[in-house]
Amino acid sequence: MTLCTPDRTTNRPRVQRPHSPPDGGKGHRRFRIAGADLSASMTVFLIALPLSLGIALATGAPLQAGLVAAAVGGIVAGRLGGSPLQVSGPAAGLTVVTAELIQRYGWLTTCAITVLAGLCQLGLAALRVARSALVVSPAIVHGMVAGIGVTIALAQLHIVLGGNPQSSAVDNALGLPAQLADVSPAALAVSALTVGLLLAWPRLPGRTGRLLRTGPAALVAVAAATALATFAGLGVPRVDLPSWSSHALPGLPDGPVLGIAAGVLTITLVTSVQSLLSAVAVDKLAAKRAAATGETGVPRSRLDRELAGQGAANMVSGALGGLPVAGVAVRSVANVSAGAVSRHSTMLHGLWIVLAALFLVPLLELIPLPALAALVMVVGIQMVSITHIRTVTRHREVVVYAVTVAGVVFIGILEGVALGIAVAVAVAMHRLARTRITLEERDGRHLVRIRGQLTFLAVPRLSRTLHQLPAGADVVVELDGSFMDHAAYETLHDWQAAHLTHGGSVDMTGPSGRRITEPGHGHGPADGSGADGGSGPGGHSCCRPWTPWRNHQCQEQPAEEAPSATGHRLASGIGAFQRDTAPLVRDELARLAREGQQPSQLFLTCADSRLVTSMITSSGPGDLFTVRNVGNLVPLPGEESGDDSVAAAIEYAVEVLRVDSITVCGHSGCGAMQALLNSGPDDPASPLRRWLRHGLPSLERMESRRHAWARISGRLPADEVEQLCLTNVVQQLEHLRAYEPVARRLAEGTLTLHGMYFHVGEAQAYLLAGTDEVHSYDDVFNHVPPTAAGKDTRPGGEPASRPGARETARAS
Repeated sequence: MTLCTPDRTTNRPRVQRPHSPPDGGKGHRRFRIAGADLSASMTVFLIALPLSLGIALATGAPLQAGLVAAAVGGIVAGRLGGSPLQVSGPAAGLTVVTAELIQRYGWLTTCAITVLAGLCQLGLAALRVARSALVVSPAIVHGMVAGIGVTIALAQLHIVLGGNPQSSAVDNALGLPAQLADVSPAALAVSALTVGLLLAWPRLPGRTGRLLRTGPAALVAVAAATALATFAGLGVPRVDLPSWSSHALPGLPDGPVLGIAAGVLTITLVTSVQSLLSAVAVDKLAAKRAAATGETGVPRSRLDRELAGQGAANMVSGALGGLPVAGVAVRSVANVSAGAVSRHSTMLHGLWIVLAALFLVPLLELIPLPALAALVMVVGIQMVSITHIRTVTRHREVVVYAVTVAGVVFIGILEGVALGIAVAVAVAMHRLARTRITLEERDGRHLVRIRGQLTFLAVPRLSRTLHQLPAGADVVVELDGSFMDHAAYETLHDWQAAHLTHGGSVDMTGPSGRRITEPGHGHGPADGSGADGGSGPGGHSCCRPWTPWRNHQCQEQPAEEAPSATGHRLASGIGAFQRDTAPLVRDELARLAREGQQPSQLFLTCADSRLVTSMITSSGPGDLFTVRNVGNLVPLPGEESGDDSVAAAIEYAVEVLRVDSITVCGHSGCGAMQALLNSGPDDPASPLRRWLRHGLPSLERMESRRHAWARISGRLPADEVEQLCLTNVVQQLEHLRAYEPVARRLAEGTLTLHGMYFHVGEAQAYLLAGTDEVHSYDDVFNHVPPTAAGKDTRPGGEPASRPGARETARAS
């Protein structure tokens, strides 16, 4: 068995991208389509076909316009765009603005506006401003999408009930009572069946349900509604696709210049923001899939190129009489989930749309319009995401969200977004200006608490509070904020200097009580002035997260606090985590909480406090299932005085979590190994002595001539303690093989065992190299240099003259 140097980012073998050219193929390249792309394109096609017709119906455009936009989005945006897996086409988010433009200027002028919007997108891409579009507050974006969804749902509800929608969301809402009094039973039956299947299909239980769910819910719902309307002879309006020879093409813009310019701006804004946000979401999905499957994955989206691709698609779609085009999240998610590996999937889906539009017209004309309206209504309702509402509520931006939704519904998209931006700026200014300053006396000391950002707006209140303090008093100023401007800094600095001159004392602390640098020691105000242990007004930088408590230089511990220092340090450490680290890992931990843990490795190591497993393996949350005990011991199964906790962890990791590998990690200077060497038969029994009995086989292995002495990267161990530490790793790997689940997985070839040794003093990791025999190890530990990640590390020495000894392998 040979343990090779692991890849730094993953333990899985590197795989070539399925869409990459073969190695060395520098001559002529053959056009190849992966099977995964072919199957994914069919899935996306089956979802896009009914949605494209439904969105065209909702806008009031010719139904062919939806098919044109879907085909152009797939072929043009798929080929030219910068997000290989994103699927573009007519989007529900554009329904409201397109319907308004058609009603105001007519269909031909709307097509011309689409062409001009595409030209604007090309200009923005040339200016490379795509990344700047992502700085818009998510609350505004989510509010805009939700407002559009509400407007769509209200309009399509009239068609679902057998009527016709009004010109605005307010009129549609006011007209609902009259529409409910005049419901068409046939339209309602078709729509109810469509909605019921759309909601129930993804939730079908059991094995049969999993098989049926492979069919897209949208296609199944529309197909079932079509079958009901056809075989029951229901009198409902159907899809009407005129001959392509009479398909309308755009004309010159006809209307007021300002109105047309506003339409171009709206189409450009909505299509660009939606496409870029969808591209970012697709990147996250593709990265998650690559991490789960071990594939290299597709390149990250190039947003400026994606914006140019969307612009080209809109110009072509408008010129051919199609709807505006944007990246669509629903179809893109389906594309990634179906296993697409390149842009070929998106382009093929566009080709299937073209073929359907040419050869499946008789079949498409059987689809009842209420079924398409019900489909689009459900999509509109789903655009009001509960998850987004919870997110903006958690970040205290629900006011921005609500104002944007109301503005889009009652006024319009541009106006609603402008209102949202205005409210977001007002909220940010309020938070910046909101500072709470309190004064209290505790145990003979005066405590001044300052919460929030300390700016010139708070200087009058700060000055009044500080001058209420008596001369010569002991004062603690607690700063809890992330910013202090120059005016506030000067006020605090001048007061401190005067207070010290009059015999008083001043301590500057963070929210958990840790001292920070006083203003008088620095050079000016700094961001993070109130951070606990961070840069204060003096600009002191805090220690790194892995710095031991006793080596922290960003705090001072008075001698009299020594007895409670541990508790204080623990509280300070927790506070630093909540302030500095928790915001960075909260999203990832939330994902792990939803999806459960899926570690790739069981990592069994010693309980020694000097071994920080996440640091020496560069791993993060969810990567390692870690078991720690004194001496990194694995008791043999069934042994008297065995330890069920280790056995339970092994069984859970191997059988339930299905880890790919198990690593036993020892380390230098192990106290358990020292105690094992120094133990004698007459030593009194204790829990530690009883536990160390599981290490006796390691001691016997080291003293036996039947086994080679362990070596470490070209040298003998420094002493017998290090020799036993190395030998113990090998012996515990043998103990692991005695566990039935481990032996079975090893025989299946689905599990590997690894040995590792960490030299604490050198901060150097070593991997155990072994032969290819199942039960034999070379007892050679090769060091892993910083440049060795991803390379192979194998033993290469020859037997030495001493019996039982082996030459160590060369360092990798």
